[in-house]
Amino acid sequence: MSALTRITVEAVVNAPVEKAWACYNGPEHVMQWNQASPDWHCPASSIDLRPGGKFSSTMAAKDGSFSFDFRGIYDEVDTHKKIAYTMGDGRKADIIFTKNENDTNVTVIFEPETENSLELQQEGWQAILDSFKKYTESGC
Repeated sequence: MSALTRITVEAVVNAPVEKAWACYNGPEHVMQWNQASPDWHCPASSIDLRPGGKFSSTMAAKDGSFSFDFRGIYDEVDTHKKIAYTMGDGRKADIIFTKNENDTNVTVIFEPETENSLELQQEGWQAILDSFKKYTESGC
């Protein structure tokens, strides 16, 4: 896989950018939306949202059969606009918040890992972003 390969997922969230930002970056919120399917959950999240700050989210199967920590370090934080981070394995990701009149376009661009197909990774990250959209629009 080329080092230049990047995957993009996006969602239009029916919420102002300030709310979308808060729901995306508050650990108490992340634990509510950070799962790709109903049989998974996020029982723990910590976020130090500043350049050099660390984040960690525990992703776990609800039946207790498997869990892992998704970790990284923030490289860039431009409030209500962009977050760039480096994952624990060295891959990079950008999250871009684009303010529209009454909604926010959230675009996530990430470098894929090599264990799973590009399609599976895109589907998984899109499902998580869709979960974020649903959570934010339902009140966050």
